[in-house]
Amino acid sequence: MAKYRVQNPATGELIESFDPATDQQIEESLAAAESAYRGWRERSVQERAAVIKRAAEIFEERKDELAKLISLEMGKTYAESVDEVEFAASIIDYYAVHGPSLITDREIPSTVPGKAVIEQLPIGALLGVMPWNFPYYQVARFAAPNLLLGNTIILKHADICARSALTVQEIFEQAGAPVGAYQNSFASHDQIATMIADPRVQGVSLTGSERAGAIIGAQAGTHLKKAVLELGGIDPMVVLDSSDVAAVAKAAWDFRTYNVGQVCNSNKRLIVMEDIYDEFVAELVKLATGLTPGDQLNMEEGQYAPMSSRAAAETVDAQVRQAVSEGARVLAGGVLSEGPGAYYAPTVLVDVPVDGPAYREEIFGPVATVYKVSSDAEALALANDCALGLGGSVFSDDEARAAAIASKLEVGMAHVNTIAAESAELPFGGVKRSGFGREMGPIGIGEFANQRLYFVAK
Repeated sequence: MAKYRVQNPATGELIESFDPATDQQIEESLAAAESAYRGWRERSVQERAAVIKRAAEIFEERKDELAKLISLEMGKTYAESVDEVEFAASIIDYYAVHGPSLITDREIPSTVPGKAVIEQLPIGALLGVMPWNFPYYQVARFAAPNLLLGNTIILKHADICARSALTVQEIFEQAGAPVGAYQNSFASHDQIATMIADPRVQGVSLTGSERAGAIIGAQAGTHLKKAVLELGGIDPMVVLDSSDVAAVAKAAWDFRTYNVGQVCNSNKRLIVMEDIYDEFVAELVKLATGLTPGDQLNMEEGQYAPMSSRAAAETVDAQVRQAVSEGARVLAGGVLSEGPGAYYAPTVLVDVPVDGPAYREEIFGPVATVYKVSSDAEALALANDCALGLGGSVFSDDEARAAAIASKLEVGMAHVNTIAAESAELPFGGVKRSGFGREMGPIGIGEFANQRLYFVAK
């Protein structure tokens, strides 16, 4: 099967395929990115901001078209696809509006006679390696701040998002970015390594698996290139108490099954206090019961969308079956569809043994795994007993009680009484094996900046 393609995960139908990049095309992309950088960095930040602003407007203008593209490519419901397009547009717009002030020169006090200024300058061409679960959002949070800063972008997208990947390049060029400033590349793994090694590329950003992160991180380190890695998580959602258990369970379920559970910072471990555990689980089972597969472009009440591919659905099914073989119980869902479709029924999983793979590994699909605890200390210990550390949340009617635990979560993003606060101005990223570096907000724009000291002596 063609590597770069559009393939409807609901049916398995191959709709469109694309030729992979040749080595000559990779060389041409590198040369174009370097050439565009020389001119793009010399434009005023206001000129660059105007281009970024126009890109955000085009995302909004083409929202319906863009949403349908990714629904067909990777299975996201049309409504969720519209949400993603709007979020991507808001991120791009944020950097168009606020980006110039975020990279303004900053004078700092100095004991050496003279004027010391910290500048934030571009560094050159950057490589982005992006996943399929949020085809526009992932690109927006990497490309928008860096284009505003004056860097140029080569973007290697997931192989199942080929048409939307080409469309993003089209939008940035339509917005006024010079040819070569933003390029899509249908590169192979070997060609990615070639680009990272090339001196014209100054940094690489990856969102993906731990395995991919280790490979890209090692390649970047070998060639002394800056890297930002976002490698997923097994985020804890700790529920200590609630005056409305059903509402908290509904929030937990809705977020866990958003995008059919294919979300890096999804609440993959639900850690619930024993006195409300039974009620909480019963509510999840109620929400998971009676659901049927649906058409992601025309969803009806009580239906669920396909996962990104048949292989992805089979992987989740195998993980759940392994957990059950070791003592876990499926209380609802847990059914892999027959045939080529990528449907896996949203699942409630309990009694996962702490010495099994399901306890340690990320299940990247619609599986709500619930754990019972008897104290705040036990809840915190379980939440932190994980090699990953992307995000986490704590719920309680007593905000101070929740905050006491949230403050000790070993994560990059800690939340109280909300699962995940997400907006263009809020930094995103993790610790431990969830990677390093941040995207979005005032921090994201500095990851690939030359934070240069400029000193004038008196």
